[in-house]
Amino acid sequence: MFQEIYSPVQKIEIDLLDNLFVKRDDLIDPYISGNKWRKLKLILEKAKLENKKHLVTFGGAYSNHLVATAAAAARFHLKSTAFVRGEQVKNEMLLLCSLFGMELIFVDRDSYKNKPQLFEDHFGNDRNVYFIDEGGASKEAVDGCTEIINELSETYDHIFVAAGTGTTAAGLLKAIQAKNLPTKLHVIPVLKGGDFIKTEIAKYTSITEHLILHTEFHFGGYAKTTPELIQFIKTFTAKTGLLLDPVYTAKMFFAIFDLQHKNKISFTDKILAIHTGGLLGLLGMKDKF
Repeated sequence: MFQEIYSPVQKIEIDLLDNLFVKRDDLIDPYISGNKWRKLKLILEKAKLENKKHLVTFGGAYSNHLVATAAAAARFHLKSTAFVRGEQVKNEMLLLCSLFGMELIFVDRDSYKNKPQLFEDHFGNDRNVYFIDEGGASKEAVDGCTEIINELSETYDHIFVAAGTGTTAAGLLKAIQAKNLPTKLHVIPVLKGGDFIKTEIAKYTSITEHLILHTEFHFGGYAKTTPELIQFIKTFTAKTGLLLDPVYTAKMFFAIFDLQHKNKISFTDKILAIHTGGLLGLLGMKDKF
């Protein structure tokens, strides 16, 4: 259903990190970007098998998942609707959603907490509609993310990934276990109280010694930044030519540097960072720069 992807592994030359490599999932597609492509691939295949014509999903006003779902729906001639958390707003992300034909339904934060009820109230009698959870969280999304590991031609001592729901991390861990790799998977929750990510991962695969959760790199919470993080993005991008987004990938790369600086990871270890895309998130934070 989806085309073949372009997601090379590239070595990054910066400072003392001689063994830092990046899986460039951000290059897969400008709108169905990174792990969003991975998550939606099998979801859309299942929707097609079930003869669904309308995708309904959920997200915040700056959600890359909403843009990705809208773009994917348009390409495959499907209708799309999103429940958007919070008051009605206009921004660049939602503009893209609308251009791709997505209908936006703004709901208050309390109502948003019960997504199955929202879906039932609006679409419960419509057999053409397919429910996609926030961020694409599902077994299909996890299985799609296992392909990241399966595409690797080398083994790494450490793999790093940023996490919002834990879906991508679950896929990575599942594949590492299936291939019996010695790799440590370092998961960087990008929101406060990120310990719940381990519980989410456990829904899809067993928790083993491969998994290491670092909950201290949220920089104030989801979509929150600090001057230190913004300066890190500027310096990193100027030195490497690799764009980062403030919500996910910047926090992950900051964690890699910090952990090596504190000698928690050896400078001789081989590290792979998963660039999960999401660069459109820069649009919502342009005033920070």
